[in-house]
Amino acid sequence: MSKEFNVPPVVFPSGGNPATVASGPQQRRLPTAPFQPPRSSNPGLPFLSFDVNSAAASTSFSAAPQFPSTIGGVGGTGFDDEPPLLEELGINTKQIYQKTLSILNPFRINHYLHEDADLSGPFLFLMAFGLFQLLAGKLHFGIILGWVTMASMFLYAVFNMLAGKNGNLDMYKCLSLIGYCMLPIVMLSAVSLFLPQGGMAIMVITGVFVIWSTRVCTGLVVELANCGDEHRGLIAYACFLIYMLFSLLVIF
Repeated sequence: MSKEFNVPPVVFPSGGNPATVASGPQQRRLPTAPFQPPRSSNPGLPFLSFDVNSAAASTSFSAAPQFPSTIGGVGGTGFDDEPPLLEELGINTKQIYQKTLSILNPFRINHYLHEDADLSGPFLFLMAFGLFQLLAGKLHFGIILGWVTMASMFLYAVFNMLAGKNGNLDMYKCLSLIGYCMLPIVMLSAVSLFLPQGGMAIMVITGVFVIWSTRVCTGLVVELANCGDEHRGLIAYACFLIYMLFSLLVIF
């Protein structure tokens, strides 16, 4: 004998079982909208919004950016009208070249070229001097710059004490003259690389180059400064001490 069990009917929430349609009313779930994050309050920043279509439209590369042809607003000048970089920095390469040629001839000194003092040429000569010393195994960059500064102060003090109130040689011009007249010492440093240290040849060549620098520097100081001709001997002695000091770096 079999026993019957009453099984209650199964009701699906979505209404997907067709067998239970007649047993009760069909229950349907309303579709929910997809998740949409809150939009950015700033419409000008599309990357802060998750709307792909609007962001893609705003960041398209259909139109290239346009820049103004002038700089500095109305009445500005373009890049074509800008002066060269060396000219903006106050570096006159032609003037440096002419001053260098005037130093190479100790018997014909053109002092008119050195009336406009600059430090570009002296700095170039001092760096070349330090480089030749470095090739000789001597690291003298700091010593060279320090000694040039002290030498300029020494020449400035000596001349103004001699000239008194009539002295018109300023510190800047002293530094420019001493730096340009370092060219023979730079050449001595280059020549010393091929000569034996402590020999008679290097001593003689050193004396020639020191006299060369002394003559050129003395002539420029006398021509450019007032009352310089009256104290030519004392100025020459001061210049000789300066360049002899630098020549000791080459010899030893």
